[in-house]
Amino acid sequence: MRIRSLALLGLGLALAGIAVGLVIVTVFTPRGTLLVEDAGSTDEAPLAPRWVAPAALPPSADLPSRPGVSGLVDAAWVAAVARESGIPERALAAYAGAAIAKHAERPDCLLGWNTLAGIGWVESRHGSYGGASIADDGTVSPPIIGIALDGATTALITDTDGGAFDGDAEFDRALGPLQFIPGSWANWYVDASGDGVADPHNIDDAALAAANYLCRAVPTLGDEESWRAGIAAYNRDGAYLDAVATASLRYVESAPAPD
Repeated sequence: MRIRSLALLGLGLALAGIAVGLVIVTVFTPRGTLLVEDAGSTDEAPLAPRWVAPAALPPSADLPSRPGVSGLVDAAWVAAVARESGIPERALAAYAGAAIAKHAERPDCLLGWNTLAGIGWVESRHGSYGGASIADDGTVSPPIIGIALDGATTALITDTDGGAFDGDAEFDRALGPLQFIPGSWANWYVDASGDGVADPHNIDDAALAAANYLCRAVPTLGDEESWRAGIAAYNRDGAYLDAVATASLRYVESAPAPD
């Protein structure tokens, strides 16, 4: 496996109450902060949805516009939905392209692009956390690398990669826009951008790796029980599930109705 060299990004965050899922870790936001931010008034905020049905499959491009999954989706659809949803076009193309690619392989999984977008929002604000941005090739820079999972304010996950991925030879740190821990990336890495490199800091690679994981975690994401089980496999915390569901619903409501 080849991977781009990683620059250690010191985030210096004071976190509390972070929940760690089976393979991927949320390390950026204290429990409840996203819910307050997304809902507006905590006194008047509606209850978060229990789950969100998969969005309609995005329209495919007549001809791929670029190598990799992000070139599979119709560019006009990406522009329209990005404008209405606020998702950056480059991130949306990765989520939508990963959904198209996964549907071709596993149509029974019923993975919606809106679910990947909900996870991407909660994990890294679509690759923009800490001033990061997504280049045209899908690379997020500066690299988004979480705090040490040293058991102080997070779960304890000792080093699994000798610091090769995250620059820390004592504890693991979560990586990239979809926040894989190194041991999980070693299991699920994929080159989805077509550049010959499997990189957790590339939004295409990370989105398809997350799609592959979710569709292995549960047979389908097409009903409430299965959807919540799939997201819980990503991160067990109830507030995390609520935040992903809320964002996923917001995004699917911003998309044009299928023809």
